[in-house]
Amino acid sequence: MKILAIADMEAKALWDYFEPEMLGDVELIISCGDLSPKYLEFLVTFAHCPLLYVHGNHDGRYEQEPPEGCECIEDRIYRYQGLRILGLGGSLRYKEGPCMYTEKQMRSRIRRAQLRSLLTGGIDIVVTHAPPRGWGDMEDLPHQGFACFNDLLHKAGPRYMLHGHVHKSYGHFQRQITHDSGTILINANEYFYLDV
Repeated sequence: MKILAIADMEAKALWDYFEPEMLGDVELIISCGDLSPKYLEFLVTFAHCPLLYVHGNHDGRYEQEPPEGCECIEDRIYRYQGLRILGLGGSLRYKEGPCMYTEKQMRSRIRRAQLRSLLTGGIDIVVTHAPPRGWGDMEDLPHQGFACFNDLLHKAGPRYMLHGHVHKSYGHFQRQITHDSGTILINANEYFYLDV
């Protein structure tokens, strides 16, 4: 299955210079947050597949303007063609506002998700906005990852974790890292094609 993972920045290739064949063999689109609702609507209109999304730390606007035709997977395990996909959006709380969580709040969300995973037989892909702490994140508070994501990866053992939040332009960008749990972490900043 070919998955288009996107996050943080609207890609000129998929927006300004879009050609329908760019989505021709894509079977699933996954947004890891901080993208315009109009951009997600544009992509799902031309795709012949679902578009799943989680919230980024700048996606409070989705409450008033959710991307039409797209599926929010926050705090759910979404099944698609045999894949079990868990959504846990948001970033570490660095100020007051929506789509930001303390470690304790995120750990509570993870516990509920792990209970749901018992019913689905596990998790294949975790979709987040922030990375795990110490794995592709940064030292400044707004761009630190969640330590509890490391525990989730060790316990649930998904094949992939897709995230965003750390942009290429920050100078500390790693597209793909293998976590010590064996999970492959992919930073979907702008866009990335993943064959599963």
